[in-house]
Amino acid sequence: MIRPAVPEDVPEIVAMVRELAEYEKEPQEARATEEQFHAALFGPHPAVFVHVAEDESGLAGFAAWFVNFSTWRGVHGIWLEDLYVRPDRRGGGHGRALLAALAAICVERGYHRLEWSVLDWNEPSIGFYRSLGAVSLDEWTNFRLTDEPLARLGGS
Repeated sequence: MIRPAVPEDVPEIVAMVRELAEYEKEPQEARATEEQFHAALFGPHPAVFVHVAEDESGLAGFAAWFVNFSTWRGVHGIWLEDLYVRPDRRGGGHGRALLAALAAICVERGYHRLEWSVLDWNEPSIGFYRSLGAVSLDEWTNFRLTDEPLARLGGS
């Protein structure tokens, strides 16, 4: 079953975020707290959303996403920040169901894109995404400013 997250899901979502960070070899970067997730997801003006995959054993995975905008197409889309399915639940259709739910939101709202990033070494995920018809944007390179460089640029 795929459904929007509810406040009671936050501890498990945060735990899965930490599991994902471990898998992506960046555990030190997963610093978000349950309080931050509660505020972001259920505060007065949420700008990020989470859908969860739930089965008879509990939460199996999640998709964290937000609305973006294409200046080229002139319409909104969805940016999938994280898609994670717990290792013991992979292969059961949870990841596909989460992506299908987000694709359905795009179709329902008239959004033209569902986009995300994947680490270049994550061959199982890349193969899975390609099997759904997703295409890689190999000519694009992601950039990120965080911590001291972000503060330095913001203070200039």
